[in-house]
Amino acid sequence: MTTYTAPIRDMQFVLHDLLGISKLDVPGYSELEPEFTEAVLEAAGKLASEVLAPLNAVGDKQGCHLENGTVRTPEGFGAAMDQMREGGWPALDCDPEYGGQGMPYLMGLAVGETLSSANMAFAMYPGLTHGAYSAIHTHGTEEQKAAYLPKLVSCEWTGTMNLTEPHAGTDLGLLRTKAVPQEDGSYLITGQKIFISAGDHDMSENVIHLVLAKAPGGGEGTKGISLFIVPKFLLKADGTPGERNAVSVGNLEEKMGIHGNATCVMNYDGAKGWLLGDLHKGMRAMFTMMNEARIGVGLQGYAIAEAAYQNAVAYARDRLQGRAVPTEAQPDAPADPLIVHPDIRRSLMDQKSFLEGARALAFWGAHLIDRSTRADDKAAHDMVSLLTPVIKGFLTDGGFQATVQAQQIFGGHGYIEEQGMSQFVRDARITMIYEGANGVQALDLVGRKLAAEGGKPMMAFFEEIRSSIKANEGDAELKEQFLEPLKAASKDLQAAAMFFAERGMKDPNAALAGSYDFMHLFGHVALGLMWTRMAVAARKALSEGTGDAEFYQTKLTTGRYYMARQLPMTVAHLARIRTGAEPVMVLPEAQF
Repeated sequence: MTTYTAPIRDMQFVLHDLLGISKLDVPGYSELEPEFTEAVLEAAGKLASEVLAPLNAVGDKQGCHLENGTVRTPEGFGAAMDQMREGGWPALDCDPEYGGQGMPYLMGLAVGETLSSANMAFAMYPGLTHGAYSAIHTHGTEEQKAAYLPKLVSCEWTGTMNLTEPHAGTDLGLLRTKAVPQEDGSYLITGQKIFISAGDHDMSENVIHLVLAKAPGGGEGTKGISLFIVPKFLLKADGTPGERNAVSVGNLEEKMGIHGNATCVMNYDGAKGWLLGDLHKGMRAMFTMMNEARIGVGLQGYAIAEAAYQNAVAYARDRLQGRAVPTEAQPDAPADPLIVHPDIRRSLMDQKSFLEGARALAFWGAHLIDRSTRADDKAAHDMVSLLTPVIKGFLTDGGFQATVQAQQIFGGHGYIEEQGMSQFVRDARITMIYEGANGVQALDLVGRKLAAEGGKPMMAFFEEIRSSIKANEGDAELKEQFLEPLKAASKDLQAAAMFFAERGMKDPNAALAGSYDFMHLFGHVALGLMWTRMAVAARKALSEGTGDAEFYQTKLTTGRYYMARQLPMTVAHLARIRTGAEPVMVLPEAQF
């Protein structure tokens, strides 16, 4: 049986030592004093460890079941959802006008980490609801907001997003779902959607589907797509759920992981829907959900790895195997614990240094979203747009790798379902696929984000690195252990970007073939920047005489490990990028 404890001390370090949120000029941040955020995180951590984590294995074993057109969720999920609602957790960072608590997005993300670590399959239900809330809040009419937002904020109703069709996954221009306009201003939606997470369940009074479909006159491709609100139950005049809409669950997917979440085939047979946003501009409205979802999936990637790491550390301390060299660690015991062995330490340090760097990057990204939305900061918007595919792609690839490493600590016992480690691996795998497979994230990064705004966001990122280095050049120890490695890695990133700039127009495949390596190169540099800034914060705390010196010394030791052992991967990624498209494309199709 696995366990989970929210890493509140480390979260607080990122929020206050690294980001210094209560001192930033972002509306709502002045209220986020350390005592307040600690209280919020402790309460969320208690819910996660005491309520959601014990249900993780239950959801995995029982899964969801389709009974007479209704999806039944695993035992205990409904009661847990009631506790979520009673605690006001779904409303944490929502608009107070519709019943929300109005906290910044950063706090919602931090709480979301604890929920995803404890029980990712469950956390997806309120998570997707938040995405639907955001889309309607941004693009809905006043009438739509009044009708749907209060119930979505409270999670009395839940939400979904319906993009994928059997023949149209990433290429949404191929979708066939039709929307036929009616005289009353509604549309009749007909088509089939697949892989719809939380598509139906028994934990809410209504499910509000946001569905991409093509209305007449929109033209071909994605330019003809519109977004529609399609409720499971049509609303009566008083706003309460009424008759069943013509939307049904055709099947539940049998999946590798996240068994506790209902992944549905949704059939729309002339279901009544209402346009959300502008006609034929559905992709713009949907990306309000998608961008938020991609940051959230990046969080899921490292959040599951955090839970797996905690269990691996406990096992490594307890499991006796072999002897330490050159001197036995526990001479009176039959063997020494796993954690004394260098290769086990290597694995655990790989995990720890990635996890803490990933948390810092995700929290920084969430802060940029707050700065963009709350302070109308365009530079912050452009920066987080650049970072989104990196956060989604690099953190989920790295999170899955770390989860597998945690399972490996258990040896053969990690492969046995009884230990629970295999569930972490199976659940983590989907994060690399959904909300845009990671290969697509890499293509988006190189094909769109790199040159966006004339390259200004990319140059701004390099300026973040330069300013961090310049501000700390006088610290000899920091310079050797953090600044010089970061400078070298940054030069590799600049060289890769220059390669694409010089070769991209003449040979587009050269850029496309190197896109995945570029995403990982960028990810390593981003984590190197985070570790450099965390090292600065830790050294500052130590110089000021903190009462928690062991924590800050551990932070510095972990950071030095990342800079020495992980950041040099940028050299390999750059070398692969420079080979261009020829090694990738030369083999004839028939020879595969």
